[in-house]
Amino acid sequence: MTSPSPSPALDLNLLVALDALLSEGSVAGAANRINLSPPAMSRQLARIRHLLDDPVLVRAGRGLVPTPRAEALRRQLRQLIQDAENLVRGDGELVPAQIDRTFTLRASDGFVGTFGAAIAQAMIEQAPKARLRFVAEGNEDVDSLRDGSIDLDIGVIDAAMGPEIRLQTLFRDRFVGVVRPNHPLARQAVTVEAFIAYPHVSISRRGRFEGPVDAALALQGLRRTISVAVANFADGLAIVAKSDHIVLVPARSSGWYRRDFHAFDLPVKIDAPPPISIAWHPRYEKDAAHRWLRARVRSACPDL
Repeated sequence: MTSPSPSPALDLNLLVALDALLSEGSVAGAANRINLSPPAMSRQLARIRHLLDDPVLVRAGRGLVPTPRAEALRRQLRQLIQDAENLVRGDGELVPAQIDRTFTLRASDGFVGTFGAAIAQAMIEQAPKARLRFVAEGNEDVDSLRDGSIDLDIGVIDAAMGPEIRLQTLFRDRFVGVVRPNHPLARQAVTVEAFIAYPHVSISRRGRFEGPVDAALALQGLRRTISVAVANFADGLAIVAKSDHIVLVPARSSGWYRRDFHAFDLPVKIDAPPPISIAWHPRYEKDAAHRWLRARVRSACPDL
């Protein structure tokens, strides 16, 4: 009686490739993520499809979307890859100079402009093989932390993001008013009457024209004129630089952007903005390299 032929050994590289494909949603992005050429990644995708007997990724417009089977595998696969990486790294003492991985941080333009250089400099000095990728705020969701596409989320973190997500406060901030250096308000004490006499720019990624300061003014029967809404610090300050507009910004998070402007304390009392925090998934809680990254971020922006 002939015994059945043994099944061929599973190529674990296919799981790494599948994880990259599901995370990036494109052959080119997945190839770049794990240092393969696009043709090589296409061949890996063909092998994965054969292995799973499933299309895995299908065309949707200009991109690729996962099939239900692939979507069901996503979280389990990401955890498997992370467990394998932790197994290889071991629990020995971390040598930062040996860290060879890309860290992805989601943060605002203000945070990157003010604190990014200090984080990057610490990386160059201590972990020159590591790479730092900042991605813009946008769709703040827990899935990006769960699937490992984001290592750290930095900003005002919604407590409802996910019960398992780890949070740590970096610093607390306050709002200040900013005008061009030769603005009339740069040469006088800013009273509430002077504050509302000039037009304002609102910085809001959601395009809002009002905020906490308007509620505080309304209690005094006052109102300011907000004529422009922009999505980021750079655009707001570009308008302020060439006009009589006033813009309100968080003092610490906008430090680099407003270095050539005049800042003043608000003449109306408002609540401090929510703290700036870092968020990460618990799978990285004991990862030595990730702990090192969190420490570098904290040291770059101590809570003063």
